[in-house]
Amino acid sequence: MSDISLDRKAIDAAARLLEEGKLVAFPTETVYGLGADAENPHAVAAIYAAKGRPANHPVIVHLAPEGDVRYWATDIPAEARKLIDAFWPGPLTLILKRAAHIPDAVSGGQDSIGLRCPSHPVAQALLREFKGGWGGLAAPSANKFGHVSPTTARHVRDEFGEPQADQGPLAAILDGGQSDVGIESTILDLSRMASHGPVLLRPGHISPQQIAEVIGRMPALPDAAAPRASGTLEAHYAPATPVALVQSQELAETVRQLGNNSKRAAVMRRGSGELAGASAQLALPDEPVAYAHGLYAGLRELDAAGADIILIEAPPTDAAWQGVNDRLRRAAFDSAGVLASLVQKTS
Repeated sequence: MSDISLDRKAIDAAARLLEEGKLVAFPTETVYGLGADAENPHAVAAIYAAKGRPANHPVIVHLAPEGDVRYWATDIPAEARKLIDAFWPGPLTLILKRAAHIPDAVSGGQDSIGLRCPSHPVAQALLREFKGGWGGLAAPSANKFGHVSPTTARHVRDEFGEPQADQGPLAAILDGGQSDVGIESTILDLSRMASHGPVLLRPGHISPQQIAEVIGRMPALPDAAAPRASGTLEAHYAPATPVALVQSQELAETVRQLGNNSKRAAVMRRGSGELAGASAQLALPDEPVAYAHGLYAGLRELDAAGADIILIEAPPTDAAWQGVNDRLRRAAFDSAGVLASLVQKTS
């Protein structure tokens, strides 16, 4: 991202707005965040109101590279230090025990807190300017709750309209181009090391294997008592158009059946080539990192195509695709049964 130019005037103005308790959308390497002063419960409440987010669903606090994790968390295990050294700045969120003086508004009332340090240069510049670099920004994705996350400033405007410093939920948007990673950060729970060890709450760009290489053990899968974390509800990341995952060998026939019933299918495929009969289609790279980069922008593009359903060619199931498959499964969760009803023969 070295070619991203930093608009210092806009960054300074955004930091002042945040210090006043207002909301600012800013780019990270994962997705765009809707930021507020993490120590201002009223500002954090404004995030929840703007997004329509459940009050018990925690947000992630973003820190500058020089930020002090010990100010925000307590009982920090050695594994956290190793992972911070290995992956920060970067797309890894650590769940730790929340320091007593930090308001529980950011944690949905839990005794834990999610922390990460983004690598995007605009995010870092903003965090360094905000409160002289010693503050933290609560920043879930800058979209309505459950919708497809934004990876460009245009996506944020599509969700909230033009920012207004003196009224409305959003005071400013910092434009940092399209997010490089394209899906949200990996979330690792380290708040219960003595009883549960490290637990992977949300897969992402940083894989369990990479984590294990640093701390010497594989993270466990989430358990019933695991802390609630951002983006882990079964239905999430969903466009307005129903979504269905379809195996590669069944894709062409599914499109044909939909066409026979006068139903329009928008199709997201891997690799290249055209699929006859699709009302709209998009091909993403057949490689997990590049696919993730274009996923949310692709979902938004196909959502605007006016189709009856979005068909997504199911990606491979190997570990490299874990983060992508997690997002697609949640995007399709509320659409279960829609495809079958659309292809059912009409009398």
